Amino acid sequence: MRDTVSNPRLTASDRPGVAQPVPVRDIPPQPWRFVSIVAAALFFVLLAGWERYWRHFGVVPSYRNSDGQWAEQRRRIDAGEGGKTVLIGASRMLFDIQLPEWERATGERPIQLAMEGTSPVPVLEDLAADPNFTGRLVIDVTPHVLFAGGMYRGDMLTYVKSQTPAQHVGDWLSMTFLEPYVAFYDPDFALGTIVQRQPWPLRPGLVERVVPRKLVQHELDRNTYLWDKVVDDPEYHELVRNIWLRNFSRPVGQILPGMDTPEGKRKVVDQQIARMVAAIDRLRARGVRVLFVRPPSDGPIRAFEDRELPRAQTWDLVLERTGTPGIHYEDYPELMGYELPEWSHLSAPEAVRFTRALVPIVEREFAKLETKR
Repeated sequence: MRDTVSNPRLTASDRPGVAQPVPVRDIPPQPWRFVSIVAAALFFVLLAGWERYWRHFGVVPSYRNSDGQWAEQRRRIDAGEGGKTVLIGASRMLFDIQLPEWERATGERPIQLAMEGTSPVPVLEDLAADPNFTGRLVIDVTPHVLFAGGMYRGDMLTYVKSQTPAQHVGDWLSMTFLEPYVAFYDPDFALGTIVQRQPWPLRPGLVERVVPRKLVQHELDRNTYLWDKVVDDPEYHELVRNIWLRNFSRPVGQILPGMDTPEGKRKVVDQQIARMVAAIDRLRARGVRVLFVRPPSDGPIRAFEDRELPRAQTWDLVLERTGTPGIHYEDYPELMGYELPEWSHLSAPEAVRFTRALVPIVEREFAKLETKR
């Protein structure tokens, strides 16, 4: 044994100007080629197993509704398509309006800029500040999102301006080589998401909010429709409904922040409408025609909207103050009587039927605006 007292181990401080020796550990010879092949094979087997598992569940490849995909559509306006019809709003505008049907009826495919759970007001303001946009604008009115200023996916506006070249390339690679072919690539089936939605106990002070499950299929230009599993699979159908019930049964102040009193509700609604008035005035000054649309809702979600954000205090008010026409589904027999499997969105076949019924009404309203110019 080494005598550490009489022969202490020298350190760098004992040898000024002399570098400390770097320890070297010999790596024993291994069959690294074989190890690499086994590791790669195991990776692809596990990957294929994960893909097969979700395919068996009923998942098929779908484009991700990413900020990058939204940015691609937003940039079309500044790339020479600013004269087109643009759709903004929350998930009802995104899920219920079918772009192919709109194109068949009018010869023009709109630019879809709606985003789930997210108020269109910031997008409205962004378009109002963009002189390249000179077309027509259809604004979705989902009361509990628009008038509460919900911003579940609000990062997409900043992403348009802050997207780096590396992010742009990454988004392109994802949309070209992964999203059209890989089923499990949907964020709802990411391992982290699955772990997060396990029934973990809540820490004191935390409020439970269950994140909605996968509802839709997305196409490359953001044409979106309700996933047939939501309609055809009774167990999944019930799961989706239960999530909505749990989220909409929370105290009003948690669903509509700052709107748990009549005074607070009026203040928030007035703030949102004032922002819309200013933006629409700017758009109208350069000839942009604007139209509001209130898509259908049903069941407990409609009951919540009618109770907390009644038409007279929201829809009627925004039309009056902005001086903008609107299409409310309750005012048109052809826009009523549709199937909403989870009370907030139309099934895919019904969305086609709804779009076919809505577009002629939209065109008539825009024609009236044109004659007033």
